Amino acid sequence: MDSMITAAARALAGGDPLGALKRVALRDDAPALALRGIAMAQLGDLSRAKALLKSAARAFGPKEAMARARCIVAEAEIALVSRDLTWPAKALSAARVTLEAHGDRMNAAHARNLEVRRLLLIGHLDEAESVLAELDPAPLPPASRAAHELVVAGIAIRRLRTKAARAALTRAGQAARAADIPALTAEVESASLVLNTTAARLILRDEERPLLLEEVETLLESGTLVVDACRNVVRNAEAVVSLATRPVLFTLARVLGEAWPGDVPRSTLLARAFRAKHADESHRARLRVEMGRLRAELRTLADVKATKRGFALVPRRSREVAVLAPPVEEQHAALLAFLADGESWSSSALAIALGASPRTVQRALEQLAEAGKVQSLGLGRARRWMTPPVLGFPTILLLPGPLPNE
Repeated sequence: MDSMITAAARALAGGDPLGALKRVALRDDAPALALRGIAMAQLGDLSRAKALLKSAARAFGPKEAMARARCIVAEAEIALVSRDLTWPAKALSAARVTLEAHGDRMNAAHARNLEVRRLLLIGHLDEAESVLAELDPAPLPPASRAAHELVVAGIAIRRLRTKAARAALTRAGQAARAADIPALTAEVESASLVLNTTAARLILRDEERPLLLEEVETLLESGTLVVDACRNVVRNAEAVVSLATRPVLFTLARVLGEAWPGDVPRSTLLARAFRAKHADESHRARLRVEMGRLRAELRTLADVKATKRGFALVPRRSREVAVLAPPVEEQHAALLAFLADGESWSSSALAIALGASPRTVQRALEQLAEAGKVQSLGLGRARRWMTPPVLGFPTILLLPGPLPNE
């Protein structure tokens, strides 16, 4: 590696993309193209970065498989940051295998972190944990160690293990400061905000208050019977009954949970579950049927008893019943939650992340756009959706090769 390439690589490692570009801006050899691509990505021009890295991967010769693999991993990070979930995950896995075979443990570990981050983004937690378990972070340099701990924290947050998440974020912060990369430190600080932001609302005995993630964890471990409107389940500390595919039953459970320890009039239940403004005998018969089904679903957790004016929820082992609701009630809350990360998403990527059809997501985006809750940029396949309009950039992109004496 010549002196200019080495100097540019050191500049990127120190978070100075402009310094790197000054050294390689006029060069078109493969290492320079790769460095220029990484620099452009750190400056936020992801389209240009992607093109440069593709050119670099093609420019590396057949004997430079490791360099080509590093470019592929850098492309994968750009795809992840730009929320291009259609980017071939198998290419990233193959690049990681190549890096491991050539002894490049640092970049192979970074590739594995990217694999886990993608799995987290699409909600495959079990698979993400399995992949992460194969990596020992101890030998990694500070920047890679920070990235690893951010992934550990991401899994812990989604598993509602707040102590483990705080510990991982503390380690990530220490590693980021040791790496002395401001953008990485900012990423850790941004991730830490999740633990101090309202995660849900608690509805209990006609009172409502916001809950932090740690308080949600405490609630779910307390033995309280929780009607969880964030996941559409009914649960206590020992068991979970999912009603995610039974929306009518969950609506009835939620209404009963909100009224506990009192009962709910039949007219209220009909209006909430069936949107019936003028109930007739057929509506009342359907309500009896659905209540029977709800009673059967919840038999291990609670009973559903008929009263003179309606129905009431009676927990079997729990002393209290609470409803856990999303921070904001919105028809398209899950879609808005993804867009809230400040990155720009394609509708196809949102469909993958949500497990929904592209057309369903497109209709939802159009409705949100009409309401002024999201906005789009670009046209056709280049169209992206976002809120708020904050430009994302990768914080830990790969260098073309290890620096001398490292």
